[in-house]
Amino acid sequence: MKISYNWLKQFVKIDWKSEETGALLTDLGLEVEVVERFQSVRGGLEGILVGHVLTCVQHPDADRLKVATVDLGDGNPVQIVCGAANIAVGQKVAVATIGTTLYDKAGNSFQIKKGKIRGEESHGMICAEDELGLGESHDGIMILDNSILAGTTAANVFKIENDEIFEIGLTPNRADAMSHFGVARDLRAGLIQTGLKVELISPSVSNFRVDKRTLKIDIEVKDTKLAPRYCGVSISGVVVKPSPTWLQNRLKSIGLSPKNNIVDVTNYVLHELGQPLHAFDAAKINGKISVKTLPSGTKFTTLDDVERTLHEEDLMICDDAGPLCIAGVFGGKDSGVSENTTSIFLESAYFNPISIRKSAKRHQLNTDASFRFERGIDPTITEYALKRAAILIQEVAGGEITSDIKDLYPKKIENFPVFLNFNNVKKIIGQELPKEIIKNILASLEIKVNSVSDAGLGLIIPAYRVDVQREIDVIEEILRVYGYNNIKFSEKLNATVSIAPRTEDYKVQNIIATQLNAQGFNEMMANSLTNSSYVQLSEMLKEEHNVLMLNPLSNDLAAMRQSLLFSGLEAISYNINRRNSDLKFFEFGKTYHKFPSGYEEHKHLSLLVTGNRNQESWTNAQKPSDFFLFKGYVNGVLSRLGIQKTQNLPVTSDVFSEGIAIGFGNDILVEYGVVKKSILKHFDIKQEVLFADFNWALILKLLSNKIKYTEIPKYPEVRRDLSLLLDDSVSFDSIYNIARQTEKSLLKDINLFDVYQGKNLPEGKKSYAVSFTIQDNTKTLTDVQIDKIMGKLQNNFETELGASLR
Repeated sequence: MKISYNWLKQFVKIDWKSEETGALLTDLGLEVEVVERFQSVRGGLEGILVGHVLTCVQHPDADRLKVATVDLGDGNPVQIVCGAANIAVGQKVAVATIGTTLYDKAGNSFQIKKGKIRGEESHGMICAEDELGLGESHDGIMILDNSILAGTTAANVFKIENDEIFEIGLTPNRADAMSHFGVARDLRAGLIQTGLKVELISPSVSNFRVDKRTLKIDIEVKDTKLAPRYCGVSISGVVVKPSPTWLQNRLKSIGLSPKNNIVDVTNYVLHELGQPLHAFDAAKINGKISVKTLPSGTKFTTLDDVERTLHEEDLMICDDAGPLCIAGVFGGKDSGVSENTTSIFLESAYFNPISIRKSAKRHQLNTDASFRFERGIDPTITEYALKRAAILIQEVAGGEITSDIKDLYPKKIENFPVFLNFNNVKKIIGQELPKEIIKNILASLEIKVNSVSDAGLGLIIPAYRVDVQREIDVIEEILRVYGYNNIKFSEKLNATVSIAPRTEDYKVQNIIATQLNAQGFNEMMANSLTNSSYVQLSEMLKEEHNVLMLNPLSNDLAAMRQSLLFSGLEAISYNINRRNSDLKFFEFGKTYHKFPSGYEEHKHLSLLVTGNRNQESWTNAQKPSDFFLFKGYVNGVLSRLGIQKTQNLPVTSDVFSEGIAIGFGNDILVEYGVVKKSILKHFDIKQEVLFADFNWALILKLLSNKIKYTEIPKYPEVRRDLSLLLDDSVSFDSIYNIARQTEKSLLKDINLFDVYQGKNLPEGKKSYAVSFTIQDNTKTLTDVQIDKIMGKLQNNFETELGASLR
């Protein structure tokens, strides 16, 4: 939000430098992000002087150029070559002197230098109005009033305004500070706290009066919940034209483009007082004004020439013929003020914030008016702002007030009470503040003290402070005005040591995150909000289980995610599109589900791998990440956490083209595999992606706080290899399970180290080379014992798998 310092000083008379004021505003919670310089004319006309043309003769070598002698007020006339046809002796002109910087229409700067034009020296430039930024005309040089003395600076002649603009990062809760008057109100409270006695000057509306009662427009409000207060007044005989310079400068300083005097006044009052206004062309209003909703599907064309389809909850400003305006959001194309307008109906209202926000989001409109209405404006200044705008319109556009103000306010929005306990103030702030200081701060914030007791204060909070509803909010107000920096630190430092088990969630996460990071993974944190249509990519996910947002920011953020896969694929697609295709991601996150029994949250760990396993290097050939590498990452997580006695199961999720599930008992610990190409296509991913989904809550349940130690074996281990000829349908998992069942105590490890299919093997057969590591922790194994174990293994492989030795 942009705040003009000159404008601000109309409400609070101070002479502080902008840096000091910005620092105080920041301390008050209105963070000044940057202070920018503003000039009503770019460059401020610095270096531009009024010159008196003493002589003017034809250029000897150019038909269209003239050589002039110009007095710049210093007694040393200069020669300037000029190409304007309208230059003549005796004129007062605007001269850009040597070294002056001017700007073209595109905003590019250029400097005036001494030079020669067709052999004649030129010591400056006589300017047209467009070259100075004072207009659009380039028909000739700018002729000034003859009474102006030569040497006068153009900045003084044209009253160039220099201002400083605060860019304030306004938090959504501070609806009361969405105007210059609101910021001034906060600034005054801060200044009083520093010891300065300043008054808050509000614009006077004492000159408002009804001139005639010749243009009465009736108003009806069908739903007072959506429009608790609605005011209107008619003004006739206005002349629509460009605004005066002072008004245009005010709007330009905060980044607004002037339109015409009527619209500019409504924008001015909006940014001055925080009250949105709307001006209708009274001649285009048929019958009475009606504030109501319309049936769904009604078509309405807004000011931007877009036809919109209305929702049954959209509050509309209508006449007897149809809709004129989306209330509090955007005006209609056919009812706005034009250059032919001579009478207007001026609206000022307080609309229901929730209703305005829904309409603005529904139609994807974000206007200055909706920005304020949806956060909550001051309902007490509706009529006051209308009078202020009416007076200004009469000042800049003429006209007469031709109706009484119609103010429909059936149920007044009351201020609300809060009790402030002194003990709670001390407890929250950490320091006891004198009661008088507390009272003075509250008074400076326009919070009235209704009752006083030893325990605390009974307060009345103004209705416009929508962010101060509880005692804790009042304490925050006291603290920010008193100054966070003024709270003293205790000389005593207290510390507590947290005793948490080693299986605490955050500790386990750190362990796994460290391991994955060492393996080249990057942690990602995706938004829990996602596109509700993603559930259609998997039959395992159901639309009825979506947790939907009531007021989504967009369709891509309309539902809580049911799976970590899709947000991960969004991240992969984003990186691939930026030529970063070798990726390893992991995320700890939650999924959200809606069931008939209620809402549920489930915590997961997801792994995503795609592209090459290593960075390109002359020492290593590029090799893509594959299923078996990924399997190692998955098993590494379980191994690091000491989870054993798992079994491989068929994968149940339909997001995989091929995959494996690892179970513990009847529960699935993790499912992993290759993501289906049909899902990848939806995210425009053309390379293979491997995905693992860990049930993190179940993993935490399986962890033990007990640490088990095993003595390092004293006796050697023995390795024996078998080369087995097997059917193609036999998996290594079958070999592994049979071996474990055959020898449970001495068989320490089983490893598949070679697979062969092809020449010299019967059709439908393959060869597995498997190693077996055997060890007895109590003694050295003999050859007889080893052969006996290997014989059992061979026999069981032959019997159960039809295997034979090669």
